Amino acid sequence: MGMISVLFGAFGALGYFAFGEETKAIITTNLGQGLISVMVQLGLCINLFITFPLMMNPVYEVFERRFCSYRYCLWLRWVLVFVVSLVALLVPNFADFLSLVGSSVCVVLGFVLPAMLHCLVFKEELGWRCMVPDVAIVVFGFVVAVTGTISSVSEILSPMA
Repeated sequence: MGMISVLFGAFGALGYFAFGEETKAIITTNLGQGLISVMVQLGLCINLFITFPLMMNPVYEVFERRFCSYRYCLWLRWVLVFVVSLVALLVPNFADFLSLVGSSVCVVLGFVLPAMLHCLVFKEELGWRCMVPDVAIVVFGFVVAVTGTISSVSEILSPMA
C-alpha cells in the first residue's frame, strides 16, 4: 500500500512539475497534439477495455446474488454496463464525479477497510505495536476521505454558484 501510494503521489507531483499551474484534471489532455499523445491515449483506452470486466466482476457478483439467485445472468450484466456507460456520458464534468467517487469510496476501500479488518480479525494476536500502524492508517484514511470528499463536492457545486 505504501509503495503504491508513493508511486501515485510521485506521478501526480511529476505531472504538476511538468505542466505547472496549467495542469488539467485529466493529465493526458496536457500532452497536446501529436503522435505521442495519441499513443498514450490509445494505450489508456486499450487498458480500460481490458480491465473493465475485471473491475465490474464484483459488481456483477453482488447483483447476480441479489436478483438472479446466485446464477450467471447475461441480461443483468448488459444492463449494468449500459448504466455505467450512461453515467460516463451524461455526467457533465466526469472528472469531478470521478474525484468524488475516488475520495469518498476508493480511499475507504483502499486504506480504511483493510486496516480495520486486519484489526478485527487478528485483535487477539496483535499487540499494541501492531495495532498502532493499523489505527494510524484508519485515521489517515478517514482524514483523506473527508477532506477529499469536501473538496470534490465544493468543486462540483462551484459552477452553480
